[in-house]
Amino acid sequence: MTFQRSAGFTLIELILVVAIFGVMAAGSLLAINPLEQFKKSNDSKRKSDLAQIQRSLEAYYQDYGRYPLSSSYQIVDTNPVPFGSSWQPYINLLPDDPIETRSYVYYVSANRQSYVIYASLERGANDPDSCNDGDVCANMSAYGVSGTACGVVCNYGVSSPDIRP
Repeated sequence: MTFQRSAGFTLIELILVVAIFGVMAAGSLLAINPLEQFKKSNDSKRKSDLAQIQRSLEAYYQDYGRYPLSSSYQIVDTNPVPFGSSWQPYINLLPDDPIETRSYVYYVSANRQSYVIYASLERGANDPDSCNDGDVCANMSAYGVSGTACGVVCNYGVSSPDIRP
């Protein structure tokens, strides 16, 4: 009686191929670093949000010759306009930080001719646009704004053209 060998893979060959794919997948995950990619994505959204808010504030300034009031680090038109709500006609939805425990901070000068908006970038010092290598923006204390008003360290800011964040 002769045994005929089938033309398939042996168990050892299959295990070896699965192990090689596992090593390749682990290497790919290390190279991609998904957590860092999520942080980059959130930080890009924050920068875009603050740019949108800036455009809205400049439109308000064009209408009234001054920026809106601030209270509790929120924009105040007739009433407070919380981040994440509508502020018509300037913006359909005033953006809010993508992480629930963080928030944007708006401050306007007493004469309402200057403003700053702060956020907290997750990548901190790894983001070239962050203040002071990821530390608190230098001018916050001069404006009387707490360095942690964003929920954590406020390390990114934009402002009206006449001042620096």
